[in-house]
Amino acid sequence: MLEIDNNIRERTILVGVGSRYAPRDDSGEYGHLDEIALLADTAGADVVGVLVQPRSKIVPAYYIGKGKAEELKEEVELAEANMVIFDNDLTPAQLSNLEKLLEIKVVDRSGLILDIFALRARTRQAKAQVELAQLQYLLPRLTRQWTHLSRQQGGIGTRGPGETQLEVDRRRIRQRIAHLKDLLKKIDRHRETGRKRRGESFKAALVGYTNAGKSTLLNALSGAGVPVEDKLFKTLDSVTRLVRFGAAPEMLISDTVGFIRDLPHDLIASFKSTLDEVREADALLHVIDITNPEWEEQIEVVAGVLSELGV
Repeated sequence: MLEIDNNIRERTILVGVGSRYAPRDDSGEYGHLDEIALLADTAGADVVGVLVQPRSKIVPAYYIGKGKAEELKEEVELAEANMVIFDNDLTPAQLSNLEKLLEIKVVDRSGLILDIFALRARTRQAKAQVELAQLQYLLPRLTRQWTHLSRQQGGIGTRGPGETQLEVDRRRIRQRIAHLKDLLKKIDRHRETGRKRRGESFKAALVGYTNAGKSTLLNALSGAGVPVEDKLFKTLDSVTRLVRFGAAPEMLISDTVGFIRDLPHDLIASFKSTLDEVREADALLHVIDITNPEWEEQIEVVAGVLSELGV
């Protein structure tokens, strides 16, 4: 996973694989890498190189072809990069193979998004939701490097007969996952009580792609004072405000977590209670940043996530 140090920005090379990464126009720029570049910047990394392979067939060992992997290694050395970020999701084996070949840290798209969520989490609920998603992402990728997890409660009587250290760590992660799920259920029950106390007011939820301007709109409508910034995933917790428009009946408007292409399924599952604001709304207001050149694709992404939520 990407380790964030606010004082040290990591030097990263971006990699995109697939037909979507063909040049956008004659300028030779790769438009679909704009988003992963912004994600990298949000996480605290400087982009020092870009490598694309617009191929449809994925190579099992490295995701990219062996020749392209060697080219990436040369690029890493020339740029003095200490990290590579793929705008694709990699298997545990591919991550391991790439790190052995490149001898630096490799992060895939889901891992990067999870780290940004961890960076943004402020409330008890958001922190628990992000940790749950991270542990579910890490569990199949667990290797000997995670043996520090057992030190919290090591020693005699803590492991079963014949268990390896790796098995102990996996068991401890599963125990932590179970604890976080129970905690989120308790928080969800508390939030449900709060929702019932709101009465029968008309409820609207702002939905949209991350950084589309939902919080800015909520502030304009209600004076909510929600912090805004030109960064991805600034808002993780739902914020609800009472709004009155002249003589019209009062209504409740909720700002919700933004969506993004290929949002990790573990995040969608762990943020279920937060996204209940969307499920229970009487109306959804889809906020779209029309200045983004990919706004039409973003509309499709939001519609897809809403469909996955059963809205």
